[in-house]
Amino acid sequence: MTGAAPALSPEQVIERLRRPVPEGAPTRGDHDLNPGMEPAATLTPAAVLVPLVTRPDGLTAMFTQRTDHLLHHAGQISFPGGHMDPGDDTPEETALRETEEEVGLDRRHVEIVGRLDRYVTRTGFSITPVVALVTPPFETNPDPEEVEEVFEVPLSFFLDPANHQRHSREFEGRTREFHAMPFGDYYIWGATASVLINLYEVLRNQP
Repeated sequence: MTGAAPALSPEQVIERLRRPVPEGAPTRGDHDLNPGMEPAATLTPAAVLVPLVTRPDGLTAMFTQRTDHLLHHAGQISFPGGHMDPGDDTPEETALRETEEEVGLDRRHVEIVGRLDRYVTRTGFSITPVVALVTPPFETNPDPEEVEEVFEVPLSFFLDPANHQRHSREFEGRTREFHAMPFGDYYIWGATASVLINLYEVLRNQP
């Protein structure tokens, strides 16, 4: 781990996230680092919550580690979220509902502050990342069927570009590249790391 990046206040995060994502904005995806990898023909709308917790010593990002028996992304580190249900009017509603179901975090502690770019996965999901500030004290009660662990990492770690890595591995006979941000024993990679890159760009590449 390198030296921490300069801290951002909750007010700075709100200022930089509360900007409209224009219609037709570029869609990010697994194909960004892998030319020739086309997104799935049919995409399932989904949303994740990117929870930034307002701790006394600085903002942290909250993650879940998924259980090993899940059909999609078993054992991986992710943000709480899932596919949009018919009753969800917006990605924000999906993100809040899924966070309550997976993590047990009551939405009264959550303040939505903006969206990041949509992210398309090779597994056929079109994900809208919804960024929120989470105010302690709060309790979590993870769903043991879906979530192995809930943990937090200082936001400053992800805002330091020295901690941004690119890794590769063989998949279906091809070398696939992906973003990775290992933190201690936690291997944060793939779509989750790509969303963090997007968050970094929004929070750091603005005056």
